[in-house]
Amino acid sequence: MNYLTKYFNKTKLKKPLNCLIFAFVNLIKIIMRKLYMIALTLLFISCGKKQSDLTVLVNVKGLKKGSLYLKKIKDTVLVTVDSIAVNGNTKIELTSKLEEPEVFYLYLKKSKKESDRIAFFANKGTTEINTTLQNFAFDANIKGSQQQKIMEDYKSLISKMNNRNLEVIKEQFEAQQANDTAKLNKLNKEAKSSLKRKYLYTVNFALNNKDSEVAPYIALTELYNARVDLLDTINQSLTTKVKSSKYGKELDAFILGIKAAEKSN
Repeated sequence: MNYLTKYFNKTKLKKPLNCLIFAFVNLIKIIMRKLYMIALTLLFISCGKKQSDLTVLVNVKGLKKGSLYLKKIKDTVLVTVDSIAVNGNTKIELTSKLEEPEVFYLYLKKSKKESDRIAFFANKGTTEINTTLQNFAFDANIKGSQQQKIMEDYKSLISKMNNRNLEVIKEQFEAQQANDTAKLNKLNKEAKSSLKRKYLYTVNFALNNKDSEVAPYIALTELYNARVDLLDTINQSLTTKVKSSKYGKELDAFILGIKAAEKSN
């Protein structure tokens, strides 16, 4: 301002023009102060918002009122990372921090003792889940990560095998009730053969997807009772990136635990 005053005096500008320029300068100052306050307010708002890497958009046909929970396993414990009370909401959005691809669970609480869940393989970005209230888990259509797509490929190919296993279990129970030893022995052999096929198929699927976090995950969830050499085959085939992932590390630790237990026996 001192510089401007000296300039105005030096140039002998008329007083009305001086007043106009001073008014303009003051107006600029006021505008700058307001912009500063707005920027500061926006900064506080952005800092207050929950930071998230994963957004889950949910649509449950027929759901008018209820509660949805987004959960994951942390240190062997299932924990809730986000939740929402549905009361006619048309937009259902859940969020979570996410460092790497991981399996999450979407729970629908129907009552104090009853709830349904949908498991999905998430990665950073947006996952869309469309389903129905009547068949919450069965009708789930999930669009999201590449890991989820690979997981669905595995499930679709293994579902027929699992369905037959359920039939065998039912027939085993019926044969046992009827004291039909011959049929029971036959069913027991079929069950063992079916389990072996499932193990071999799972190993082959994991080997073919060694660059995906799905490989160590299905080894942990589908082959936990398999021979350690099968688990080791998968573990040794994993890419460096997958081997250093959450499920890659868990698989390695699981195998080391089995080998340590075998040595001590």
